[in-house]
Amino acid sequence: MDGLPATMVFDGAGWDAAGESQRTLKAAIGCVGVGVHSGRRVQLRLVPAAAGHGIVFRRTDLGMDIPARFDRVVDTRLCTVLGHEADASVRVGTVEHLMAALSASGVDNVLVEVDGPELPILDGSASPYVFLIDCAGTVAQDAPRAVIAVQRTVRVADGAAWAELRPLTGRGFEMAMSIAFTAEAIGSQALSLRLTADSFRREIAGARTFAMAADIERLRESGLARGGSLDNAVVVDGAKVLNPAGLRCPDEFVRHKLLDAVGDLALAGAAIQGRFVASRSGHTLNNKLLRALFAEAGVAQQTDASALSQAA
Repeated sequence: MDGLPATMVFDGAGWDAAGESQRTLKAAIGCVGVGVHSGRRVQLRLVPAAAGHGIVFRRTDLGMDIPARFDRVVDTRLCTVLGHEADASVRVGTVEHLMAALSASGVDNVLVEVDGPELPILDGSASPYVFLIDCAGTVAQDAPRAVIAVQRTVRVADGAAWAELRPLTGRGFEMAMSIAFTAEAIGSQALSLRLTADSFRREIAGARTFAMAADIERLRESGLARGGSLDNAVVVDGAKVLNPAGLRCPDEFVRHKLLDAVGDLALAGAAIQGRFVASRSGHTLNNKLLRALFAEAGVAQQTDASALSQAA
């Protein structure tokens, strides 16, 4: 196995066997919200795009485009931030929740118009973005979907935290995440699932971002979390959850970490066939994992869908 390239790229089905064609939205749709870090009002619009376009973020206030790719990631503190190739100061942040919703919904091509440096946080989960996609609808396009098949295990680590992408027999994408926090309200949690559109919506789309109460003032002094509130984040203080309505499920925290991973890994640019396994991983390690996976991009191969099951 060590002699195999880390990835092979195929035309064919993605996470679901039915997803053989690229897809885009049937109609444009938008929303308005607040950026969790800037606290600024943000207007966002999702626009259908042609086959092969991919997911591209357009800063409408600057007239500049940024492809949704792992090698455009310029910051991973608390969220995933993409930067323009020629000017990394031109950024779009907090992209992971939308990327997760688009990817799990099977949307390959869309232009994301946003008039500021970050996407709206909405309720802190991916559910509002799934709702937007459902309202717009999706449509198949006359082009095959690319699939990135993991051929051998790739691992990155930082102390006790680590993340791996492993080969998977057959089609699909599986995930397993474990977390451990000193805050009693979180503690140790773990979750595994096979990722499909249905399991994403049912199991992880509604899990909200979270923060420690003790960190909030420090974050705001650093210019972050200025738009954060109990309406768009779970706030934990030791054994207490400060949100009046409590948690949406007892293990909402690990579910949100899986949600983030779906969005971060969607920056691969195509559906991944493999198994993601991680412990205490976040945006930084998720991005490092994709960079490690594509370090051998020069030996990746492209073939048609008939070779998919044979190479897996």
